[in-house]
Amino acid sequence: MPATNLDPKTALVVIDLQKGIVGLPTVSPLAPDVIANAARLVEAFRAKGLPVVLVTVGPSEDGGDSLRPRAQAAPPPRPWTAEFAEPVPEMVPRRGDILVRKRSPNAFYGTELDLQLRRRGVTGIVLCGIATSIGVDTTARGANERGYNVTFATDAMCDLVPEIHDFELARIFPRLGELDTTDAILGLLAGI
Repeated sequence: MPATNLDPKTALVVIDLQKGIVGLPTVSPLAPDVIANAARLVEAFRAKGLPVVLVTVGPSEDGGDSLRPRAQAAPPPRPWTAEFAEPVPEMVPRRGDILVRKRSPNAFYGTELDLQLRRRGVTGIVLCGIATSIGVDTTARGANERGYNVTFATDAMCDLVPEIHDFELARIFPRLGELDTTDAILGLLAGI
């Protein structure tokens, strides 16, 4: 469903646009397009005085606090380095941005994201980032379970597998929120 509205208190939540993730073989659209569209959203939200949440993923450098599920298809890279979780240059935090470091795919799990949003009166979020089927999906589910109105910036996210990206957009995300392009979301943002 196309985006119809943004709540007056909407936050932008950018998932894992960090050096260690964007270097992976992403597709549909490619990471540079995702970063460019996310950067446009970041600047527009900042200009409106609305919260910008920059989420990164990665355990401590020794990996001691990382998850170790047996079912994980491909283990994350080791050893962990500080550079892995460093934001890409277009996502360098500015004063007033909310920084969230997660240790699992869902940005709500084990972090203060919900607290930070609620204390600011946020009722809706716009989601973007990498990967569609992992960090974006699980964070969207967490937001939905907590009662946030979710809008997906479809051209500001990508996945490692094009078929999974397409499946998420066609079948999963319409159950969790509204979907639209960066341009359409910027148009709605102008009306707030």
